[in-house]
Amino acid sequence: METSNLPPEELPAVASPPSLGSCLANVFAAPGEVFERLRPAPARTATWLLPAVLLILVSWIGSAIVLSQASIKQQLSDMQEKGIQQQVDKGKLTEDQAKQIREVTERYGNIGIVIAAYAGPVFVAALTPFWWGLLLWLIGAKLLRGTCTYLKAVEVAGLTNLIGVLGAVLKTLLVLVTGNLFAGANPALLIPNFDPNVTWQSALLNLDLVTFWVLAVRGLGIAKVSGVSTGKAVGLTFGIWFAVTGLIVGGAFALKALLGR
Repeated sequence: METSNLPPEELPAVASPPSLGSCLANVFAAPGEVFERLRPAPARTATWLLPAVLLILVSWIGSAIVLSQASIKQQLSDMQEKGIQQQVDKGKLTEDQAKQIREVTERYGNIGIVIAAYAGPVFVAALTPFWWGLLLWLIGAKLLRGTCTYLKAVEVAGLTNLIGVLGAVLKTLLVLVTGNLFAGANPALLIPNFDPNVTWQSALLNLDLVTFWVLAVRGLGIAKVSGVSTGKAVGLTFGIWFAVTGLIVGGAFALKALLGR
């Protein structure tokens, strides 16, 4: 039985993936080109894993710097005292109970905030590629009927975490300059005496320019790797984000109303 081999010129071409370095460098300057080149190439774990690791490390460094500032420590202390006093004024705490809470707070400091500052980036970096990968895959492959695998969508979501790395650096700088723990590239930066306990003010933290940048690039990315309309993909990406964020903010309003806070 004879076997025949295709001449080299007739063998199907296998796309070589762009180098990881070019992906990392160009996702800021030329994201469309990066995702165009990623489309025919095999999915790689490193494409989403390295940005996740960078996001964790940069966020940890930023948290260490921010939480070491005397002004930030004082702000956290003032917030805790204000929250305790509000509960006393509303009759939900007695003075003795408030005193006990203050003693516990003084003893253990802001350990909960420190844990959140270091655990949060790990959670976000690990979850983002897979959660947003699922949403982007649904947009590209199901809603818009494109050709995209789930792992390719994970690549898109993970690679855009690099913009989040830049966002973490920007936030750290803004916090250091303003002395405000909640400073960021959002409208809350313009509010004097910003109070995170006021729901409508805390809601403004979501309207972050870096977040919108990330969403736009994710929409562009899933459009390129799926071969679908960029406008529709970006629109659906923003639409899903606004819907989910609206539910979260609405839930916060409802919870505060229910608790009478």
